[in-house]
Amino acid sequence: MKYENKNKGYYENSRTEMQKLLPPNIKTVLDIGCGNGTFANSIKNSKKIEVWGVELMSNEANIASEKLDKVINKKVEDAIDKLPDNYFDVIYFNDVLEHVSYPDTILKEIKIKLKQNGVVISSIPNVRYHSAMYNFLFKKDWKYAKSGVMDYTHLRFFTSKSIKRMYMNAGYSIVHHKGINKTKSIKPYFLNILFLFTAFDMFYLQFATIAKK
Repeated sequence: MKYENKNKGYYENSRTEMQKLLPPNIKTVLDIGCGNGTFANSIKNSKKIEVWGVELMSNEANIASEKLDKVINKKVEDAIDKLPDNYFDVIYFNDVLEHVSYPDTILKEIKIKLKQNGVVISSIPNVRYHSAMYNFLFKKDWKYAKSGVMDYTHLRFFTSKSIKRMYMNAGYSIVHHKGINKTKSIKPYFLNILFLFTAFDMFYLQFATIAKK
């Protein structure tokens, strides 16, 4: 997988819509797939808290290490053992779980790193997003792209229902689950006519989830 071929902005998204999901009165946050630390640093500065990161790409991890309290330059699967137990109030997975082979296993293994009342917060692309569905249904095509729902580095694909099932199977209780980054396109309205107005999930690029252990 050629993560080094990604556009520059791929590793420096501030994800303000995900920052809004951060619970109050927290002290420690872990950002899995932190890129160059833009998102995590925004949280660190605004909340004045301790923020760690895990990042696969060495160049990005080096940049993030100058901004955050600690950065581990490894795959998430290899980083879990390097993290302290019962330490984090929040663990973020912003568009990360679709990039790993066994996301359910990672969710199970990382649970011990959360404090008793800690939560996992994730953003996961929605494979039923209208543009992807249009290609499946009408173009009869499954075409990968450099970014987005059909990113060529994605190993897993999710719907709203399968995201919730993954968390529950991993032993979590879901406290928030909602579509984010709603499209302004009118195409999903026409697709909903075809689906008898039962496919409003097509409007959302991703689903944001908060789950507690």
